[in-house]
Amino acid sequence: MDQSWMRASRITAEYGTGVEQFLQFTEMHAPSLHGKYFCPCVKCANGRHQTLSEIRSHLICHGKIPNYTNWIWHGELPDNPTLSHTEAIDVDTGCRIEEMIRDLGQDGFRQAHAPLYDKIENDSKTPLYSGCTTFTRLSAVLALVNLKARFGWSDKSFTELLVLLKKLLPEDNMLPKSQYEAKKILCPVGMEYQKIHACPNDCILYRNEYAKMRTCPTCGVSRYKVKNHEESDVATAENSHPAKVCWYLPIIPRFRRLFANRYDAKQLMWHVEGRKIDGLLRHPADSPQWKAFDALYPDFGNETRNLRLGLASDGMNPFGNLSTSHSSWPVLLMIYNLPPWLCMKRKYIMLCMMIAGPRQPGNDIDVYLAPLIEDLRTMWEHGVDVWDGNLQETFRLRAMVFCTINDFPAYGNLSGYSVKGHHACPICEKNTSFVQLKHGKKTVYTRHRRFLNQIHPYR
Repeated sequence: MDQSWMRASRITAEYGTGVEQFLQFTEMHAPSLHGKYFCPCVKCANGRHQTLSEIRSHLICHGKIPNYTNWIWHGELPDNPTLSHTEAIDVDTGCRIEEMIRDLGQDGFRQAHAPLYDKIENDSKTPLYSGCTTFTRLSAVLALVNLKARFGWSDKSFTELLVLLKKLLPEDNMLPKSQYEAKKILCPVGMEYQKIHACPNDCILYRNEYAKMRTCPTCGVSRYKVKNHEESDVATAENSHPAKVCWYLPIIPRFRRLFANRYDAKQLMWHVEGRKIDGLLRHPADSPQWKAFDALYPDFGNETRNLRLGLASDGMNPFGNLSTSHSSWPVLLMIYNLPPWLCMKRKYIMLCMMIAGPRQPGNDIDVYLAPLIEDLRTMWEHGVDVWDGNLQETFRLRAMVFCTINDFPAYGNLSGYSVKGHHACPICEKNTSFVQLKHGKKTVYTRHRRFLNQIHPYR
């Protein structure tokens, strides 16, 4: 039905004729409630039932909802988009095993993980069922897991789907029957993580020279949770759980996989190839800090693919209202080489560490950051060889921490600077202007207007 009358003026004959045609269409096709229909005027907004005469007066006096073009409440069938109008879902994940292994970013993967490599290779050559030429066992699982991630399916619903598909396919099919089995097939493709035990008092991480110790050499507290009837030296790895855990997700393999993707590798060059350079501050690359660093370290700045990272950390309560005192600390990395519309997207924000609670690490956060600092120092001092999927070449990648993002208390924890007392300002330091309240015993910081312009009216 012609809807051009909806854009005409309400005092024209065209609008009046369109209203009459709409009412006739509604009377013929729309279900009525005791002779009343939904009124599409601006005030009723299809929320009230009115008679046809009332709808006529409402449409002429108030006007029709401008965006109500599909009259589903008045008998018009909704548009059913066909497959040709919808976005196609790419389920062809391919079976390029060599590219997949290279994307893993692990040197000598085949030699160091021969069983895992053989398992991936076998699954990539095993047909989904006898006579199937479209999917292998690996490609089918990759396609299904990709759909699960894109549309947010739960593990339970994904398992039910696998059970149904396994019944629909021939009996000799190789499809996994649960989400757990599918995860085991893709396990070698996933990124590694490290579960590091920590002292409950935040003294040490049980790694390197402390890896085999059962008690903390600093405070003497047991590494494992001790039951009431046990002694601290009885708790071992076999019969107890660690008292505190720090999860570390190594950043070097993740950077390698990021550059192995052609699209991501191209986006990481945006600050050089796609940025508009006109003297305005639109991106961190326009800042004086970025330019000063390139001038101070020209070897680093000459390789435009070297990464500038932002580090953020703060306490969070994963249990909501169930616990008011629990504090876990995630550590995030942002990549400022990316365009401004991508660098703060969830896909490109890298969770590199999770410090478990229930207590916040405070000034001892440097103990937990040791694995991350080691990788960052490696990337700064020596660099790592990385495959560039965009330029199809290997280069030496380096990285540096460009800035940190945190609130003032977390700033004190990360930097080691005291953010309390008379000299709490990290900029002014000893020149901080303060007043000690006589009765409240609190410190008040004054003379903020001195930072304003000399000719500012508030000075």
